[in-house]
Amino acid sequence: MTDTRSFSVGHYAIAILAMALVVVASNYLVQFPVQQIVGGINLADTLTWGAFTYPIAFLVTDLTNRRFGPTAARRVVISGFVLAIVIPLLFWTADEAFTTPRILIASGTAFLVAQLLDVTIFDRLRRMAWWKAPITSSLIGSMIDTILFFGIAFAASFAFIDGFFGMDNGSLAFPVPFLGISEGTQTLLWVSLAAGDFLVKMLVAVALLAPYRIVLGLFQPVPNGSAA
Repeated sequence: MTDTRSFSVGHYAIAILAMALVVVASNYLVQFPVQQIVGGINLADTLTWGAFTYPIAFLVTDLTNRRFGPTAARRVVISGFVLAIVIPLLFWTADEAFTTPRILIASGTAFLVAQLLDVTIFDRLRRMAWWKAPITSSLIGSMIDTILFFGIAFAASFAFIDGFFGMDNGSLAFPVPFLGISEGTQTLLWVSLAAGDFLVKMLVAVALLAPYRIVLGLFQPVPNGSAA
């Protein structure tokens, strides 16, 4: 007879570790614009490398939700948050950090709100067609995450966070062509980056439906759990 409890704990550990790695990698990569020009569009004014890695967090949350139910998914979100955000912030030093406290705070706030919202939306839609819950929850969660993260991390209104930690102002509040289009409307850099980030997250969310479906076929919900 299979020990379902032990099996669940092991999978929690894998999901929590995956979540922490995704968030840590994204916090680092979001500091680096994509230095390419495609079709006359300067991607450095539009996109950071973090946009390609962060949507994987929604894949981890949704698979956990489908396998173990919403309570387990929330535990993975909270545990991943502690490992990836709180612990680095507690031990942060200016000489050793690979990111800033402001980015960590922005990431943590956006991560918790977006991921917990994702869990709720997914749970409401879980009995519909297999693709509706993950794509809907991921897209709505990504939109909220993008607004909160880029607003807190790079808008001038939150520059006081840098000052509190004795850091230089990290705001990206200077004008650039919207989405890097040279003939386009001027907007603040962080707004252009947020728009480009969300567009990529939508594309990645759609692309991740394939691995979601593959992994989904490898397991069934835990008996007596809330998953369905």
